[in-house]
Amino acid sequence: MIGTAFAGSPTVSHLSRFPMAIAAENTDRPLVLIVDDDEEIRFSLRELLLSVGIDACCFGSTQELLRADLPERPGCLILDVRMPGASGLDLQQHLAQNGNMRPIIFLTGHGDIAMTVQAMKAGAVDFLTKPVRDQTLLDAVTTAIEKDVLQRAAAGRIEQHVARFAKLTPREREVVREVARGRLNKQIAFELGISEITVKLHRGNATRKLQAASVGDLIRIWETLPVELRGD
Repeated sequence: MIGTAFAGSPTVSHLSRFPMAIAAENTDRPLVLIVDDDEEIRFSLRELLLSVGIDACCFGSTQELLRADLPERPGCLILDVRMPGASGLDLQQHLAQNGNMRPIIFLTGHGDIAMTVQAMKAGAVDFLTKPVRDQTLLDAVTTAIEKDVLQRAAAGRIEQHVARFAKLTPREREVVREVARGRLNKQIAFELGISEITVKLHRGNATRKLQAASVGDLIRIWETLPVELRGD
């Protein structure tokens, strides 16, 4: 169980042997960020994760984490709730406000129902209490990493769609917008004051530039674009 350092493991003072530089390596390899003011807990968590091949970096406070130069690697956060300075719940709110959707697992010895509800409503993957079974924590970490991988893949696709949409002419964007609204070519032609043949030309060019395989695909791409680009 996580709660004390592992029996037979190196002493807590040896934490310094594991440099933060590991975070910059293997950009596709998952990285778990541990934030807890208890050094023994940080050490135990890190040793557990390393034992199953998962990289981990430790921080003693939310401020220490926010000052760190973190790499863009898939992974999750393991946060204590009550710490000196900003709490784990404060950090969760701060990250969400700044668009950082890295999945969070709370691990605390001071949790209550109100905290659990607040954390889960804000998107936490799990809210665990100390001491926690190793397998329970590892299962939560696996779930969180899988969630982050999917989120990053979805974000990557959106970035691709935005980049391709930027290559469309203003008229092509107008045609795509009308197609997404379910308008027929002749309706689009009337709405835009152009011929139906011209609509077909713009629609074909837009479909090619967006690399859409079908009308349904074109609409799905449109719906992933930020609202400010769609002009809805």
